[in-house]
Amino acid sequence: MSENVNPEEKKKEENSAAFGTQRTIGVAKSQMRSLHFSLLSILIIIVLVWLMLGVVFGIMKAPSNDMSPRVDYGDLLLYYRWDNKIDINEVVVINKNDTIYIGRVIAVGGDTVEITDDAVLKVNGNTINEPKIYYTTPRYEGCEEFPQTVPEGEYFILVDRREGGEDSRYYGTVTRKEIKGSVVTIIRRNNL
Repeated sequence: MSENVNPEEKKKEENSAAFGTQRTIGVAKSQMRSLHFSLLSILIIIVLVWLMLGVVFGIMKAPSNDMSPRVDYGDLLLYYRWDNKIDINEVVVINKNDTIYIGRVIAVGGDTVEITDDAVLKVNGNTINEPKIYYTTPRYEGCEEFPQTVPEGEYFILVDRREGGEDSRYYGTVTRKEIKGSVVTIIRRNNL
């Protein structure tokens, strides 16, 4: 028994099968485009994060407790690298003699810094009142001599934990080139 198939119906079936194959190919192409777009988006995000954290901002762990109680050892610091104007009282990240330090700018070029025998800090002859610094500012024997005038384009840095901290009393003034950036925010390591 042979089936009588109308040639027009057979052609419709063939066209329908071909259309199904084309539709499957179209869906596959659409999925590939979507995958390419997703991969390109991820790549763009990675490049932007690298630019932000590698060029514009920096991130680091606090290397010591010298800035305690505001910055503790291990806290994460986000700092801005492109800050052209460093102001007094700003907390900065420093690379001095291949060692990373954190400190507070106390004086800029042209200022005269004096640390008295009584561990009193004076800038330009004025006693500096620092209500949030809980330590005295002693001189370090065998290090920097006081009073001293900060050279133009350089900065005098002190840490908040003044007794025993490593700062400009120990390694001298720092140049703008040695300042990696100004601290923007601190992420506490507690409960991380």
